[in-house]
Parts: sequence; structure tokens; C-alpha cells
Amino acid sequence: MDYNRIFSGALADIKQEGRYRVFMDIERKNGEFPSATWHAEDGEKEITVWCSNDYLGMGQHPDVIKAMKDAIDKVGAGSGGTRNISGTHHYHVMLEAELADLHGKEAGLLFTSGYISNETSISTIAKLMPGCIIFSDELNHASMINGVLAGKCEKRIFKHNSVEHLTHLLEEADPDAPKIILFESVYSMDGDFAPIEEFCDLADKYNAMTYMDEVHAVGMYGPRGGGVAEQWGLMDRVDIIEGTLGKAFGLMGGYITASKDIVDCVRSFAAGFIFTTSLSPVLTAGALASVRHLKKSTIEREIHQERAATLKRKLREANLPVMPSDSHIVPLAVGDPVICKQASDILLNEYGIYVQPINYPTVPRGTERLRFAPNPLHTDEMMDHLVDALKKVWQKLDIEKYSSAA
Repeated sequence: MDYNRIFSGALADIKQEGRYRVFMDIERKNGEFPSATWHAEDGEKEITVWCSNDYLGMGQHPDVIKAMKDAIDKVGAGSGGTRNISGTHHYHVMLEAELADLHGKEAGLLFTSGYISNETSISTIAKLMPGCIIFSDELNHASMINGVLAGKCEKRIFKHNSVEHLTHLLEEADPDAPKIILFESVYSMDGDFAPIEEFCDLADKYNAMTYMDEVHAVGMYGPRGGGVAEQWGLMDRVDIIEGTLGKAFGLMGGYITASKDIVDCVRSFAAGFIFTTSLSPVLTAGALASVRHLKKSTIEREIHQERAATLKRKLREANLPVMPSDSHIVPLAVGDPVICKQASDILLNEYGIYVQPINYPTVPRGTERLRFAPNPLHTDEMMDHLVDALKKVWQKLDIEKYSSAA
């Protein structure tokens, strides 16, 4: 059997569809975010990054960098192993307590990524409840979907943010069966918010648990950066709140917060936690500094919201197809994977603008887009340069005929 032919054929298929992913070799500049150096085949080029999930630039905040430098001088680089053997550090304990406090929960638990925290926690919780039925929003992240699959329980998929459809599915379900409602607070590709209060009302009515992914909202919303649930005064109504350290907090890692018993069960039964080397204490120290800073400081969130609103306004004024979004996410409709990649390439090569194309399976076919993530350090001049470049690319590729159908 020609094994290599199998893999080369699979790659050929996605290249033909126009959704082969190319990773950019970039080097961020400390203190100059969102500027970066692109290590291209023909040499180094200076670019502006428009697609970073380091939404607030905290990955380069002086407090964060100092905390990491202090930690490496104090304890060294690595964690030393899994948490249950030799890899639980005081930084982990402090950060888990800080995150539990952030979300108003009894306990928190760290993971190596937001993906792992979702997949591991959802599957573990489902397996601990025989006969469990999971109700999952159709646009939930891949990590949540795979957590449901790994949980090997019954699942019901409800239409995106549809209270009516979820109600119908709950009414049909066995009233005595354990139930979990899974949803995100902010959906990162469309930028819309979940009807959290209505979902919690349904959970109360049908005796279900609620599990909410706040990864694109922690640090970004609420008086202390606790997310959309904090901003709307609903944290106490959500049973399990999951978040990430890799976006607004600017570092790496994921976590859940919940009651002590739920967190302890995940800690005690989850293979994805038990058998994984813990986060480096250096990363954890940086995340701890970031969380503490954003609990006290609101200026980053205020400027960020203004920057996102300004970019949306400039795009609309230029008659560019910015998709409706109530959050900080700024998606621009394209509607074709090949054209989307071409637009991204032209923006990078001719204008020094780095934004990745968003294609299937991240979004449904026919809804391909460019997704911009403005941050507090993107200036008006950067935005004007971006809008001018986009107008030229739209005209050059005749994108309107694709985006109007998206």
C-alpha cells in the first residue's frame, strides 16, 4: 500500500478547494504591538497584525513581562511534570484562586489550553452522569463538539442561539435524565452574543446544568473582566464557566470555574488533566499578573471597544461588507475560499497587512471571510491604511459578486 499517496491526496483535495492553511512565520516586537516582522521567502518584511487574539496587547504588558522574568529567576523554566506527580506550583494554586474569584465560583482548574479545558471537562462531566443528554448550540467551538463526542452520551443540537428550538428539545427529553446546556457567550466568527439569561431560565425550568465558554469575552467585558456573564450580572446562574488565558490575558492555557465538587471531579477523573504536563510556572506567573491587572484596570477594555466600533464605522463608510456584530469581532464577508485566500495574500504582500482567511470548517462553506481583531494599539492611521487597501483589493478581485451572495 502506498501510504504516502493517501496523505498527499488528502492535501491535494484541500488545496483544490482553496482551504489549505499556510502558517505565517512572524516575529512580534516587544513594545511595538501590533507591528511584527514577517520572515518571508525573499527576506524580512515589516507588517501590521490584524488577526491576533491578544485582544488587549497584554502579552506585551510591562507587568506581565516583569512577572515572567521574576518567575524564571525564582523557579526556573519548566513545571517538572504532571500536577499529580511533581508539577503543581504555588503559581498554579494562586492563579486558580484568582480565576475562581473572577467568575464568582468556589474553585478553578487550569489546563494547558482552552481547547483541552473544553474537550476534557465536557467529556468527563458527561461520563460521570449516566444517561446524560447534552444540548449543544450548532455553532459551538470544535473543542466543545469533540468534548460531546468523547463523552459518549446522547446529544441534541439546537439552532444557533435559538431559545425556541432549545425549549422544544428540552420538552421532548426525558424529564428525569441529567442534562447539560452548552453554549458560548461570544461567538468568535460572527461576533454575536448568546441569550444567556434565557438559557439559564430554561436550565432552571428543565433541571439542567449550564456550561458556558467565555474564551472570547474574559478580560474583555464586565467591571473586572469576568466576561459577558459578569457584565450582565449572570455569573451566579451559570454552573460552569470556561475560559482561556491565551486571548485577552495574552498568555497560554485554559481553565474552568465551578463548584468545588465539580472542579474536584474533573481534577480527579479527567485523563486530559491527569496525564498532561502542567503549564510552566513562568507562563502561569504572567497570566496571574494579567488577570490581576485587568481586574483593576478598565482602560484597556474601554479603548478596545472604541477601536472596534471605529473600525466597523470606517468599513461601513467605505461600503465594505462588514458583517453585523455587537461585540469586538469585526468580520468582513467574502464568500469564496479561493478569493478569500487571494485577498489575504495581496493584503500581506502589497500592503503589509496580516489577516488570515477564515474558511471551512471554521465557518460554513459560502460564508468565508476575513476576520479583523482591532486592539487598543491600532491607530486611526493603521485603520485608514487598512480600509484603503481593502477597497483596492475588493475592486481588483471583484469580491462584491462573492460577498453579496455570502
